Amino acid sequence: MATVAERLDGLPTTRKHWKIVGLSGVGWAFDAMDVGLVSFALVALGRDWDLSANTRGLVASIGFAGMFVGAAAAGRLADRYGRRAIFTLTILIYSIATLLSGVAWGLVSLLAFRFVVGLGLGGELPVASTLVSEVAPARSRGKMLVILESFWAWGWIMAAVIGLLVVPRVGDAGWRVAFIVGAAPALYAVFLRRAVPESPRWLAANGRHDEAVGIVRDLETAAGEPHVELTPLRAELGQQQPLVEQFRRLWSTALAQRTFVLWVLWFGITFSYYGVFIWLPQLLVDRGLSTVRSFEYVLITTLAQVPGYFSAAWLVERWGRRPTLVTYLLGSAVSALLLGRAGDDPTLLIWSCLLSFFNLGAWGVVYTYTPEQYPTEIRAFGAGSAASFGRLGGIIAPYLTPWLMSSAGFSQPAVFVVFMAVFAATGLVVLLFGEETRGRPLEAITATAPVTRSEAGRLA
Repeated sequence: MATVAERLDGLPTTRKHWKIVGLSGVGWAFDAMDVGLVSFALVALGRDWDLSANTRGLVASIGFAGMFVGAAAAGRLADRYGRRAIFTLTILIYSIATLLSGVAWGLVSLLAFRFVVGLGLGGELPVASTLVSEVAPARSRGKMLVILESFWAWGWIMAAVIGLLVVPRVGDAGWRVAFIVGAAPALYAVFLRRAVPESPRWLAANGRHDEAVGIVRDLETAAGEPHVELTPLRAELGQQQPLVEQFRRLWSTALAQRTFVLWVLWFGITFSYYGVFIWLPQLLVDRGLSTVRSFEYVLITTLAQVPGYFSAAWLVERWGRRPTLVTYLLGSAVSALLLGRAGDDPTLLIWSCLLSFFNLGAWGVVYTYTPEQYPTEIRAFGAGSAASFGRLGGIIAPYLTPWLMSSAGFSQPAVFVVFMAVFAATGLVVLLFGEETRGRPLEAITATAPVTRSEAGRLA
């Protein structure tokens, strides 16, 4: 006999597992496409409405304010109502709000719609990563989650293609067409609700044993494994703790160090990523490139994300989460510094690509590492809270970048030094205080005692 969790961890990785990753990843790619479209739309929007750089920064930042609320709220709802239902709901929310953004009649309406977009976007990512982490076998969980995150690159590539082919050719109102195209995920959400299974771990922990067993049986059949009798678990999540109690639990003695590391990690990587990439098309235009040439450079830079993800997916199960994450954060720091100092076009492109490679590889590990820090009953809330805190960096950075270069008088190289310092400081915190979780079963994650690095090494 075995528990649902033990059986899930003991199964080999099958095509059915990868199908779940792929289906979830398509939603992830649409999320990235929406975020990417903002960076391209800002160039045309600024001309169409004659907006200052600071006002355009506000348009970018307001979406992250929505993400700040959405990530924490969706995590709590997913612990209560299930991963799949909230995953689908968040896609519908941001798709409809993206469509409305395309028909906004003024700055206030656009800001309101972008805030709602952020509610959906912020909620989707931590819930999707939690769902996949709870289906994946322990031995391949890291690789599967990094591959899930790699769909972000394909979403940005779609955004770059739309930005290159639509925005410059439609004229200053091309940003409207871009946002309307970005509403397509609403159709996918209807399909997703039927195609992706609920987390068996969540079902088992909620006393829905028969449903959990049905999903495990499907995975056993796909793996060619015999059916194993599964032991029912006592329902743990049906009576969800009050919000204040859940926050206290995240900062309890056993979990405080993990929560501290995750919140610093999420803030640092979100601040630096969005501070650079939301403004990259405009920064290239400011350096004298044409709009079309700038968008071409961003498309090439985005393609560099793909090998970044896949190299991290390979290393995360060989080196481990912590050393891979630290290496890629430090690589991001060096690339950001040199990108700020780059002068000619080839050098600019090289360092942009390397920053994209290292930064997005680090993102892949972040989404692997985060759900591995918390027990099942607060996993989605813990992941959502870390992502929510990180969105503060997303709120600050897109507004800070143009402000530093206009009001504060910073040069572009000086601004990139700021991002370099944040990347390096974040990597140092993970190096000094982060736990290694490679190969550790999710059920070994408790809220009573942290797992030491030596224990994690033995488990791996």
